[in-house]
Amino acid sequence: MPKRYIKKFIPNPEKLKENKALKLLGTQIYEPDLWHLNRRSVAKAFFNGLFWAFIPMPFQMVVSALLAIPLRANIPLSIALVWITNPLTMPFVFYFNYKVGTMIVGGDKGKDFHLSVAWIWAKLEHIWLPLYVGSAVSGLVFGAIAYMTILVVWRFHVIKRWKERKLRRR
Repeated sequence: MPKRYIKKFIPNPEKLKENKALKLLGTQIYEPDLWHLNRRSVAKAFFNGLFWAFIPMPFQMVVSALLAIPLRANIPLSIALVWITNPLTMPFVFYFNYKVGTMIVGGDKGKDFHLSVAWIWAKLEHIWLPLYVGSAVSGLVFGAIAYMTILVVWRFHVIKRWKERKLRRR
């Protein structure tokens, strides 16, 4: 299971308490569920990280990390999943979001779409609403699918391990 592999990269709680920047967030940041890999914290991290990955805004990682605290989601995983939209995938994801948004709120359907920064700045007044509506809907849908998938796959994995253990005991 990738749980053992991921644990190598999760910071030590003692090192976290030494970090002066984290002290600004209070004592809640040191809660074990925020750093521990369990079924619910990982599923919530997938929902949180994927949702913010689909939202076109700066500092997605910061927002994802801050929202992970009240959601009780795994913080490192929430931050890592935001990087699904990186400079290579961002144009494709945001164009998909724009197309979803135009199906919901209407718009010019991107007939004269040009993948350039100049075109986006020139049309920003007209494309921001479909882009953000499509981004929110896509983020919610993909986040919910990932959340449910993690819960189901994790549960099946645990059941499979129980059965294997039971067979070994016989």
